[in-house]
Amino acid sequence: MSAAARYGDPAATLGVVNDVLSLQLAHRSVRKFGSREVTDDELTALIAAAQSAPTSSNLQPWSVVAVRDPERKARLAALAGNQAFIEQAPLFLVWVADLGRARRLAERAGAEVAAADYLETTIIGFVDTALAAQNAVVAAESLGLGSVFVGAIRNRPEQVAAELGLPPHAVATFGLAVGAPDPTEHAGIKPRLPQGAVLHREQYDAAAADAHIATYDETLSAYNTRFGPPGSWSNRVLDRLKGPESMAGRHRLRETLERLGLPSR
Repeated sequence: MSAAARYGDPAATLGVVNDVLSLQLAHRSVRKFGSREVTDDELTALIAAAQSAPTSSNLQPWSVVAVRDPERKARLAALAGNQAFIEQAPLFLVWVADLGRARRLAERAGAEVAAADYLETTIIGFVDTALAAQNAVVAAESLGLGSVFVGAIRNRPEQVAAELGLPPHAVATFGLAVGAPDPTEHAGIKPRLPQGAVLHREQYDAAAADAHIATYDETLSAYNTRFGPPGSWSNRVLDRLKGPESMAGRHRLRETLERLGLPSR
């Protein structure tokens, strides 16, 4: 796959290319899956890839729950905004920022882990979980599987924790629906912002970067006209960040994290 597709710009090129880059450039979210199962061998490979991601101080502060049971997937789908593809996917992975493992280690050792109460450690948990999950996504695509992240798993984190039997000090960060892509899905490779909007050399230049946004709005509007929903990138960003009413309950996340044992002070 080419840079032209990734940026929605026929003139976009890369000076270097290989199989891994081509796979990454071709990434798209898959929300319609075929009937074949994800095998246990494939699941094992995805988790091995995830565990090969970087991790801060080798803390490895994450876990993942593999869900195949149709009834549990249906309940999780209901908690995550009734997104039907969660039920349809043969495998739903729920990625967990897991500080409980370190807490239990400290309890067994009679040691103190007061740093686990701070925002920095919560951030490490979320960052490391995301790094691991993205490794799994690339691995899945190398096996011919597709996926889509589900941030709405954070809409009702306490209910998700109960459904999955999560221990204290652990929170579901996002889900990942995985399966063989259905070739009939009407979807494409969504163009990203031009590199000039995100790549700064030596120092941040907001004016130069933001000058690319108008052109990108046109590019994405044309894409959305084909694959929907319609509208520009700028409008989508403003709508998504308008206020608490646009956050599907996630504006209460700080208090919820504290109740789940991640005080983040």
